[in-house]
Amino acid sequence: MRKKKKHKRAADAHPIPLPPYGSYVFLGFVILFFGLIRIRLLSFPLERDEGEYAYAGQLILRGLAPYQLCYTMKLPGTAAAYALFMAVFGQTSTGVHLGLLFVNSAAIVCVYFLAERLFGKLGGVVASASFAFLSLLPSVYGFAGHATQFVVLPAAGGILLLLKAIESKKLSQFFWSGVLLGLAVLMKHPGILFLLFGIFWLAWSHWTPPRDWRRLTAQAATLLSGSVVPFALTCLILLKAGVLHKFWFWTFAYARQYGTVQTLSQGLNDLWTTGLLVVSSAALIWAIAAVGLGLMLWDSKTRSHFPFAAGFLFFSFAAVCPGLYFRNHYFVLMLPAVALLCAGAVTAGTNLLRGSAAAEKWAVVPVVLFLLALGVSVLHEEEFFFEMNPVAASRKYYSVNPFVEALEISDFLRAHSSIEDRVAVVGSEPEIYFYSQRLSATGYVYMYPLMEPQPYASTMQKEMIAEIEATHPRFLVMVDDPLSWLHRDESDPTIILWFTKYAQTGYHLVGLADMLKDGTEYHWADAATYQPRSPFRVFVYERSSAAP
Repeated sequence: MRKKKKHKRAADAHPIPLPPYGSYVFLGFVILFFGLIRIRLLSFPLERDEGEYAYAGQLILRGLAPYQLCYTMKLPGTAAAYALFMAVFGQTSTGVHLGLLFVNSAAIVCVYFLAERLFGKLGGVVASASFAFLSLLPSVYGFAGHATQFVVLPAAGGILLLLKAIESKKLSQFFWSGVLLGLAVLMKHPGILFLLFGIFWLAWSHWTPPRDWRRLTAQAATLLSGSVVPFALTCLILLKAGVLHKFWFWTFAYARQYGTVQTLSQGLNDLWTTGLLVVSSAALIWAIAAVGLGLMLWDSKTRSHFPFAAGFLFFSFAAVCPGLYFRNHYFVLMLPAVALLCAGAVTAGTNLLRGSAAAEKWAVVPVVLFLLALGVSVLHEEEFFFEMNPVAASRKYYSVNPFVEALEISDFLRAHSSIEDRVAVVGSEPEIYFYSQRLSATGYVYMYPLMEPQPYASTMQKEMIAEIEATHPRFLVMVDDPLSWLHRDESDPTIILWFTKYAQTGYHLVGLADMLKDGTEYHWADAATYQPRSPFRVFVYERSSAAP
């Protein structure tokens, strides 16, 4: 009987020998360097996705289920992570971004060890530096705590543990690998593609004869059983909280409708425009990754790892594609795979040069080229990384979205209300609820579903209207900004027409943020008489004392 060849790790041949623990010093430097940039930007104003997670996390800390007063199609993993970090670091944008700092740093470590298993210590350093840089870029909104950042950590950790499990054949490691990959799914639906990659790679590892189908079945079953645990526990918790039906509707029934709104032509156009922006912002690093695919096939020492790297890239790109929306931060899901390809390029290039007696003296060139590419890329982002303050950066990268304005508006709401008072934000700015620390009068914290051409839209509008009228909140905040609504020609105008009338029945205007080209003007005492000069503004109405 032919003996099965053991899976070969790329630590067989180190292209450039590093001293013991030397690679950990470089890894520490990478985490420190990019971590200091994140620390400089900790007070970056929350954008609306962050505001949603932060508000949902705030509700969790107050003992309220997120789907009770915060309707969202997103799975609750990221909101739970926000709650955990805010419990430690405080319920502020700084607390949120400190949590992101720790998550990103842990993901960098996972990417390092993943690359080290494939390409050795040098590959680990290259991959960790590549990922740290790419995951911070403004082109992918890397400074913001999007769910994609929270997917990467358990996904990379789960795949790393899977490789160890395949090598050790310990079923317990397959189980915990499944748990981590299941957590990736709980952070955001597309995380399931990393679980599928894990199944694919497990099957691939058994493909070389002699094949042991019984062992493969046991390992796959253990992996899948572990992956179900996070979701099953979540369902039990939400069932006990009495919101399982809401959770199921928003995360599956509505999410299915949301995923079919975008047409193929729109999706391809978004892929081209957004993908081009993401790649061009770090063109040298992406070019090295592309070269890595070819060099790994050329180099006999890294060729055996090509299926893993190519498969990881394919499934990572597939994770960006659901719904065909291709938003900037979705590309964060590809960055660990891109970082591994950079490691493969440097390792394979060095191996090829060392394999030739005439070119051996040039073996350091791939490392030098990578360092130059990384240095030039960092300098290209010099203004954002080292100079621009968080408020200026928010205005630059988020245009006329009222994320900075939400801070002052929330300060006003908090100063002029009690903790028991309710607020209704008619617009997609849940960060206002979070900053003001006031409960929403409705679970509809986004207007986007109400404007979409989907069968639930009109029913959602009626439900939102009924919830606000039943609560009769202390304050109404109308966000008159197209980016907070995304109206379409076919959108139902009911909610807009209703608000125009409702705001005149027992409410009066007490605040206005006029978002002008040269800065925002806030009007509180003269809000009722001031004439706005910008098409982008936020109105604040307070319930009259005579109103019920």
